[in-house]
Amino acid sequence: MGAIGLAQVFAQTGTLRAAAELDSTQPLAVRPPQFSGRAKRVIHFFLNGGPSHVDTFDPKPALAKYDGQPLPFENLRTERKTGAAFASPFPFTKHGQSGLEISSLFPHLAQCADDLCVIRSMQANLPNHEPSLMLMNCGDQVMSRPSVGSWITYGLGTENQNLPGFIAMCPGGYPIKGAENWQSGFLPGIYQGTFIDSQHTKIEKLIEHIRNHNADLKLQRRQLDLLQQFNARHQAARGEDANLESRIQSFELAFRMQMEAADAFDLSQEPPALREAYGQHVHGRQTLIARRLLERGVRYLQLWHGESQPWDHHDGLRDGHKKLATEIDRPIGALIKDLKQRGLFDDTLIIIGGEFGRTPVAELVKGKPGGGRDHNPYGFAVVLAGGGVKGGTAYGATDEFGFKAAENIVTVHDLHATILHLLGFDHEKLTYRYAGRDFRLTDVHGNVVKEILA
Repeated sequence: MGAIGLAQVFAQTGTLRAAAELDSTQPLAVRPPQFSGRAKRVIHFFLNGGPSHVDTFDPKPALAKYDGQPLPFENLRTERKTGAAFASPFPFTKHGQSGLEISSLFPHLAQCADDLCVIRSMQANLPNHEPSLMLMNCGDQVMSRPSVGSWITYGLGTENQNLPGFIAMCPGGYPIKGAENWQSGFLPGIYQGTFIDSQHTKIEKLIEHIRNHNADLKLQRRQLDLLQQFNARHQAARGEDANLESRIQSFELAFRMQMEAADAFDLSQEPPALREAYGQHVHGRQTLIARRLLERGVRYLQLWHGESQPWDHHDGLRDGHKKLATEIDRPIGALIKDLKQRGLFDDTLIIIGGEFGRTPVAELVKGKPGGGRDHNPYGFAVVLAGGGVKGGTAYGATDEFGFKAAENIVTVHDLHATILHLLGFDHEKLTYRYAGRDFRLTDVHGNVVKEILA
């Protein structure tokens, strides 16, 4: 009787999942969150390589004052040798009724200033791309853990059984660490992100083998049913096998995608004016495709930017950052306006940021100050919009020069806890039992940043 009572308590707190919710035959079925969340879906623009916060969303007038001079404090820890203060070549101005300051790199995004929440006090742990990518995407910089998108898809399922719940779009191939950025880890494989090389325009190249030229859908269904019978017999003789279960679910999803994926990726259905608003280039196209996927129930989309030429400007920052910002500024601004018009903005959480920031001082190139900045995990910025965050807000602060988070510090675990909260989950109770313990995205860390909630 005591166990029955305890199970009831756990069910009320969301610690245990109902058996129907964990039905392995429908692992992507829609599941309710633990409480009413403001967001239903997420789109994450990942600025690969580490964009400079002091050149984008965190203005530092003191850098202009000390430009070319040593900064007046010690303990400036960087990977490489650095020189004097490096003033931003991009002027900051106030925008919207909120007066949120944004640099000249993002004129279209600046038009949406009153919808943006800029966290200026982010902190990571290490000044290296690989561990910082894993920390931002998977919550752990060393161990192999499920990605944020996998946790969210595990928690909520997807509203369209004919499409993956989690899609990662990266034009030109894989980023650093490859598929580990959207891995399912110890979660069932069906929750792993589906990779799409969005540099292509034809559906057959965007999604390999989406068409079967040798069999119609009826014959494919018969073939698949027979294959699933063999797999079920194989599985019954060997007990639960996560890899086999993932294979079975992948076959089913691939079959269902033939009926809907082609339509979702067909931009010819969009008005020419809207396609022009997003931009007639790869990042404009993939952002518009992302909006179409969000409309069709995909739960988590990650759009990579800076795959072939990352935001990793140790030199040539002026031209490099300008080029990259021009590629995504217009698409993101168009997306925000488009989602608003369609009534999807308030329950879609938009995330914009990279794995860390960059130093306020110039990096030395061949012993002399160059035109770039080194990696900086000690203080950087991430931008949020929609999905229940407070627009027109700048939260937290780095020090006078932008090197280190100094006020209302937000760790990556705090960010993850806040994302889950906006989706209706207590980050301490969305767990999965593996290797004898209950794991969660935030491990044993993380606090919800309540001050940025609308």
